[in-house]
Amino acid sequence: KVIWTVLVTILGYASSLPVGEDALCTAEELAKYRIIFTGKWSQTAFPKQYPLYRPPAQWSSLLGVTHSSDYSMWKKNEYASNGVRDFAEKGEAWALMKEIEEAGEKIQSVHGIFSAPAISSGTGQTSTELEVHPRHPLVSFVVRIVPSPDWFVGIDSLNLCEGDHWMDEVSVDLFPYDAGTDSGFTFSSPNFATIPQDTVTEITCSSPSHPANSFYYPKLKILPPIAQVTMVKLKKSQLGLSAPFINLPAKSNEIIDTVS
Repeated sequence: KVIWTVLVTILGYASSLPVGEDALCTAEELAKYRIIFTGKWSQTAFPKQYPLYRPPAQWSSLLGVTHSSDYSMWKKNEYASNGVRDFAEKGEAWALMKEIEEAGEKIQSVHGIFSAPAISSGTGQTSTELEVHPRHPLVSFVVRIVPSPDWFVGIDSLNLCEGDHWMDEVSVDLFPYDAGTDSGFTFSSPNFATIPQDTVTEITCSSPSHPANSFYYPKLKILPPIAQVTMVKLKKSQLGLSAPFINLPAKSNEIIDTVS
């Protein structure tokens, strides 16, 4: 009886301790999702210095990973890895994929890698499928803003598991981030390495606080979302089938500003 009482006390204490984001996932074995990335980078929404040619506004391919809390692709206010730097600056994915594979081999923190095709304009959609696991319920990805010095959009460790079930659908508005590796102010700035490297920061209508910055809109309180991502859980009858292209309803995100 004494031993049982001690065990119950210990277990009760342990259950009150902080746990990782994915530690309590008791959902079914696996789940598959269709991820739809929608670009909202239009000249109407973001008129300042909007790239019209050489090259025009567009999005790189999407590169993502499903993983546990032991892995991090990128984090706000932390330093970008060499792989994220190469992807954010040049759209080169090899170093980032190698980092992901090494993390999966060393600590088995990665379940799978997924990618979606590039979008040749600032607006449009691209999609692919991904698979999550109870021990790997988190989703992270990056998409480079083209052209830009080292700017990107993405998600860091979104948990698709809610206790004993997977979320049916989730949508997230996306805003621009600076990888902290290039000091350019505008979409078409020449390469100018940031030395020493800075941390990943969110770009806002007032930060960086410089009128030359392409996202500087001092009359706004917040930037409208430059993109959106939606993840829809696939039913078993849909697995292995090419899901129809989902045309998500557009939300107004126009900037009303006199800045040219």
